[in-house]
Amino acid sequence: MEKHILFVEDDTTIASGLRYAMEQEGYRVMHCKSARAAHERARDTQFDLVLLDMQLPDGSGKEIGQLMEALQIPVIYLTVVDDEEEIVEALEAGAADYITKPFRLREVLARIKKNLQGVVEESRLLKLGGVSIDADAGKVFVGDAPVALTALEYRLLLIFAQNRGILLTREQLLERIWDIGGEFVEDNTLTVYVRRLRQKLGEAFSVTTVRGIGYRVD
Repeated sequence: MEKHILFVEDDTTIASGLRYAMEQEGYRVMHCKSARAAHERARDTQFDLVLLDMQLPDGSGKEIGQLMEALQIPVIYLTVVDDEEEIVEALEAGAADYITKPFRLREVLARIKKNLQGVVEESRLLKLGGVSIDADAGKVFVGDAPVALTALEYRLLLIFAQNRGILLTREQLLERIWDIGGEFVEDNTLTVYVRRLRQKLGEAFSVTTVRGIGYRVD
């Protein structure tokens, strides 16, 4: 199955060459030049891996990386920042890899391949009540019946499945799905998506609303 990579890099010279190389390897590549554009794409599209510049013209790439890492999507940082403490911090926070510029093209491709193989080999079938989530294929089932979810609905469900029995505040959920400081987030947005999950998944999906705090799935 063709793998989809989110590539976030503002240097057009680096981006054009590396994107071409990745496409020649058979990957489908979505290139963004800014943190804002990457957030918009991440809300609507399911990716298998993120190749991310840490320093972007409109902010740090860390926020995008943390969002993807929370969804168990491998993140490779590609950056001029070669400070040891910064590298250790990124890896301990969940980054799959960290490559400093200037880089060797074949090395980058090899690391991408290695991390994508890890995604394929790892079994990620999650159970949440009567709901099954095939995280490798990005598919959701109630019993044996497939259920069509939007990208945001799927990500919200995945976060609930990975935090079963834990009370998640609205702020925690918004931080994991979107950039909480983004102007596109409205107060009732999360409520709407939780309601849609309830409607689509029915009795198989049991989520408790804790008023004034957030949600818990047992």
